[in-house]
Amino acid sequence: MYNGRTSIFEKMVTQKGQIAVLIDPDKSQDEYYLTELIEKAEFSGIDFFFVGGSTVSAHDFQATVHFIKKRSNIPVVIFPGAGHQVSNEADAILYLSLLSGRNAEYLIGQHVSSALEVYKLQIEVIPTAYILVDGGNKSSVAYVSQTTPIPRNQKGIAVKTALAGVMQGKKVIFFDSGSGANDTVPTEMVNGLREYADEVIIVGGGISDIQTIDDYRNKAVNVIVIGNKLESDIDFLLDIANYKKQVE
Repeated sequence: MYNGRTSIFEKMVTQKGQIAVLIDPDKSQDEYYLTELIEKAEFSGIDFFFVGGSTVSAHDFQATVHFIKKRSNIPVVIFPGAGHQVSNEADAILYLSLLSGRNAEYLIGQHVSSALEVYKLQIEVIPTAYILVDGGNKSSVAYVSQTTPIPRNQKGIAVKTALAGVMQGKKVIFFDSGSGANDTVPTEMVNGLREYADEVIIVGGGISDIQTIDDYRNKAVNVIVIGNKLESDIDFLLDIANYKKQVE
């Protein structure tokens, strides 16, 4: 388990502009690549590893979490694409409810099927409102969940959806434009939510440059998730390291 004095959620609350590296086990079967990714993430002072994917098997998921935990002290947070993506070796799980969609399977169905297993895990469970935003292409999340993302120009819908999650007791609001998105989540959505609520905000999808990271940090985003960019440019972690030195 995570041996820090604070919980994962409390760590997320503490500051804005923290960085999470998203690892999709389906795309991280090469142990050399994954080892290099972990080493450079450690050097860069990354705050979290998020592990999950839309089509990951239970075996590959658990093997990836185990591989990371054997080589790193960075907290591992489960970002589940399905109810079977669980591991007692992780430090926490984002207990996602896909509020932007109307597919009951991802609103509550997957939760019911995995509830007992998750309840028995000796890890932190963080209730999370997951809000999918149009990223300019059809993401694997939208395809697998059979849900329609919120249009980029519909800030009001995004904010109301997030507030509904807050009033349901969700501790975290996760705006995501999906893996490999062409467009990132509009900062206007973050601004709109911040007018009403101070919950932890996570943003991911299509983030590929330091300027975007800085924009989100300045808009009081707690955790910024980097994923696909590292598959083609792992040294982007070194750019993040330099950026973190400048702002900390």
